[in-house]
Amino acid sequence: MKRIITISRRSFLKTVGIAVGYMVLGFNLTKQAVAATMEFIGLRQKSVYEADSKVYKIRKSQENPMIKKIYDKKHGFLHEGPCGHMSHRLLHTNYYDRSARVKALEEKGVKLAI
Repeated sequence: MKRIITISRRSFLKTVGIAVGYMVLGFNLTKQAVAATMEFIGLRQKSVYEADSKVYKIRKSQENPMIKKIYDKKHGFLHEGPCGHMSHRLLHTNYYDRSARVKALEEKGVKLAI
């Protein structure tokens, strides 16, 4: 035998009102938590920038005299620029699978500190 539960209009509106109230409360708490987190992040960034400005005279790489000298058009060895052939050859790496060599050394009894 099935039992049918009936709910009055007043009970339904009361239940929906309470549910909406909790949803709004949860939304407001979430909004406050996000705002507090963003404020903390802003304060942290500001303090880091202030600390860096006191410690470092040169904070941008394009203002660094050594970088300017390296990329100098006449005398710099990377005179082609940061996307030139020489900088690409020196600054980019390639992957080589060396697992077979490592396995061979381990079989010989060599202990590797990796």
